[in-house]
Amino acid sequence: MNIERKRKISGLMALTFSTLAALIGLFWLVFILGDVVMNGIGALKLSLFFNDPVPPGVEGGGLRNAFVGQFLITLLATVIGVPIGVLGGTYLAEYGRGRTLSRIISMLSDIMVSVPSIVIGTFVYAILVKPVGHFNGWAGAVALAIIMVPVVLRTTENMLSLVPWTVREAAFALGAPYYKVIIQVVYRGAATGILTGILLSIARVTGETAPLLFTSFNNAYFTVNMKEPISSLTVSIFQYAMGPYDIWHAQAWAAAFVITMFILVLTISGRLLLRWRYKQ
Repeated sequence: MNIERKRKISGLMALTFSTLAALIGLFWLVFILGDVVMNGIGALKLSLFFNDPVPPGVEGGGLRNAFVGQFLITLLATVIGVPIGVLGGTYLAEYGRGRTLSRIISMLSDIMVSVPSIVIGTFVYAILVKPVGHFNGWAGAVALAIIMVPVVLRTTENMLSLVPWTVREAAFALGAPYYKVIIQVVYRGAATGILTGILLSIARVTGETAPLLFTSFNNAYFTVNMKEPISSLTVSIFQYAMGPYDIWHAQAWAAAFVITMFILVLTISGRLLLRWRYKQ
């Protein structure tokens, strides 16, 4: 009886502390999101999207250059990182099952997911910025792509592994070669899960600032030339938040609100797709 009572007390204590920790974390999450929403909505204006920055201390202006630059960098990072991640995940799930190399790649990709983004930024700075002598948008896109690859790779591997092997065997029985089985059968079965991983990886890199500080840096003027420094929304938020002008602070809050809503929409879309397809 004493042992059973001790187990109940221990279980109750564990439940209490776990619930308390969850509530503390939820409180700060709601506090931060609420702060961003309250300050961001009030500063949100159409000029933020359609006007370029004005000289420091002058009222008005916007962040058109930063929105366009962020879009270009993220788009190119997606074009670079997604194919590498999908192909890498395909190798792990289809061709490298049970091989030592596959286990090593999986372990390294798990490590890469946890590597601080500033480390990736300094690495890309050393290989793509320092040799050419100036910051550039391509370096920023490569840095974000490196962050995206392990996320897409692991998601692709897991989703392809969920497709039953009997489905592949049925395609083999019809005489289909392995590459066609993967493209026409396995990919179709795992398409929703892979797309979810891609959306989550885009959400992961959209809010990154540190890698871009070392690669694309920033640009006070509108440009779409990826061979030179190019502005980005996250770096602009960082610089404006550190500035002495109230108009900068307001625009930083508005930009932070836009990024937060974008990431929220992508994350919810990914979860809904995953739940719809796999009933999870």
